[in-house]
Amino acid sequence: MECDRHLADDGHILKMKFLITRVMTTELFIQTLSASDQKLVSELSTPQKIQLFLDELAYSSDECYRCPRRVLQNRLAHCFDGALFGAAALRLIGCPPLILDMVPNDHDDDHILALYKIDGHWGALAKSNFVGLRFREPIYRNLRELVMSYFEQYYNVANEKTLRAYTLPLNLTAFDRFDWMTSDDNLERIADRLDQLRKIPVITPKMVSGLSFVDPRTSESGLFGSIAAGLFKPEQAKNI
Repeated sequence: MECDRHLADDGHILKMKFLITRVMTTELFIQTLSASDQKLVSELSTPQKIQLFLDELAYSSDECYRCPRRVLQNRLAHCFDGALFGAAALRLIGCPPLILDMVPNDHDDDHILALYKIDGHWGALAKSNFVGLRFREPIYRNLRELVMSYFEQYYNVANEKTLRAYTLPLNLTAFDRFDWMTSDDNLERIADRLDQLRKIPVITPKMVSGLSFVDPRTSESGLFGSIAAGLFKPEQAKNI
C-alpha cells in the first residue's frame, strides 16, 4: 500500500510538471505574437472557429514548413502548416496537440489532420486544397471511423481514390523542446517522425483493384477554389 501511495504521488507530480510545461509553452507562444494576433487567437475558442480561420487562409503551394506563429504572420498554410496551427490552437483551449497523417498510394500527397476529442468522440481540423478534406465534427467513435469519413473525398486530379492508410496519433508535446509553435527550424523532425509511425491500412489489395473512379461532378465540386500549383500531379509518380 505504501508503494502504491508513492506511485500515485509520482503520477501526480508528473501530471503537474506536464501542466506547468504546457502553460509555459503556450504563454511563450502568445508572447511572440503581435497584439492583433493575440486578440485573434483569443477568439479561436472552439474547434469550429479554428477551422473557419484555417479556411480563410490562402493555400500555400510552397514546399517549406511554417510554424503556427508564422502561419499567423503570413496568413498562409498548406496541410502540414494547417495541421500544426490547428493543434496549437486546440492546445490553447485545453486539448492535447495531436496530429495524424493520412497516407495515400504514390499517386497523391499525404494529408495531415489536427485531432480533438469531445465526449469520447473524435473530430478533426485540416487545411486542404480539396473541399472535402477539411473539418470533421466530433461524432466518430474511433480514429478509423474518422479517417474513413475522408475516403470518398480523398482523390487526385486523375480522379483516383488514393487513401490507403493512416498513422497512429502523434502528440506534439514531445517536440516542445524544439519550439515547434514558434520556430520553423526543426519542423522536419515532425515530418520525419510521422513517416516513422506505424501505418494502419484502411483497405485490402483486393479492394484497391475494385475501386471506381470519382465521378466528374464530385471531382469538380471537390476542387472548387483549389490552387493548381498545390495539386499533386499523378504523371509525376514513379510508377506511372
